[in-house]
Amino acid sequence: MPPFWIWSPQDFQIDPSRPLYEQFVEQIRAKIAMGKLEPGTRLPSVRDTAASLRVNPTTVMKAYQELERLSLIVTFRGQGTFVTRDTDAIRSSRKRIAKEAFRQLEETAASIGLTVKELIELAHEQEE
Repeated sequence: MPPFWIWSPQDFQIDPSRPLYEQFVEQIRAKIAMGKLEPGTRLPSVRDTAASLRVNPTTVMKAYQELERLSLIVTFRGQGTFVTRDTDAIRSSRKRIAKEAFRQLEETAASIGLTVKELIELAHEQEE
């Protein structure tokens, strides 16, 4: 039997200024990409997730639907929802996350008048 995951509120960092379902999608994607949620891991039902996180079931359903659209989870009627075993989908998601992080780094560097290389060099300098 595959491992079973139970969400707890500590599993998520919530920013009240952004839609919850988007944050759930991003954070679950990251957990899958990092291997914290292994392929084949069974996720709790929409209802159980909503209850444990104290959110509306529609929010969870929307997040799960988006994760299915991204091919990161699969739902089998009567059996449950599982992290995909499709390693190509996971690898592709990992690449998208890395590219998004790099774009954010570029934006941060540009906003303070630096190149990415200069920003990285500054980060590696020892503070005095």
